[in-house]
Amino acid sequence: MNIVEYPDRDLLAMGLADALASELKNCLLVHPFASFVVPGGTTPGPIFDSLCAADLEWDRVNVMLSDERWVPEDHERSNAKLLKERLFQSRAAAAKFVPFYVEGQTPAEAAPGLSERLADQMPISLLLLGMGADMHTASLFPGAVGLADMLADDAPLVVPVSVEGQEPRISFSGPALAGAMAKHLVIYGAEKRAALERADRLDPVQAPIRAVMGGLTVHWAE
Repeated sequence: MNIVEYPDRDLLAMGLADALASELKNCLLVHPFASFVVPGGTTPGPIFDSLCAADLEWDRVNVMLSDERWVPEDHERSNAKLLKERLFQSRAAAAKFVPFYVEGQTPAEAAPGLSERLADQMPISLLLLGMGADMHTASLFPGAVGLADMLADDAPLVVPVSVEGQEPRISFSGPALAGAMAKHLVIYGAEKRAALERADRLDPVQAPIRAVMGGLTVHWAE
């Protein structure tokens, strides 16, 4: 695990956007397309604001979320809504979005079909993750029902997630994320930095971020 420190969050957003754009360009030199998996939430917004203007062949980039709340794409809690507002702008408007949400189905009903449909996007070309102070990543939360199965080597690509007090979710599984060709994590503040260092000493069921640490580049600012 390599940690890159930045003087402030603005410089992190710009520096990480440049790094992601460079990796996408390099991928497209040798592959017909790039599968680019990104997080939702507020953290990646400024990164997307810079990345969307990158001069690359966005029409060959397939963008997927690491996880999604099971709500329609125009819902305020939808991660897809954030992507449409912050990433699919400027040059990146030409990228292809591969959504999770399937109207009329539950996450459990949709997951097998999604796993089959997304198989041709694997391994993930470029992965950007966030992490909570509880050491969750994507929707792989400590205490989630069936978490050990979501992290197992034989887990399907996509798994339904049930967490008490939250909307149903769907997420890429531990091995799907861990198998990415390039992996980046963005975190802010001393609390998450300490959580990440603690996770390195814990089991993945206690600290799901641990499952994807191999080859991970961490981008941190206070």
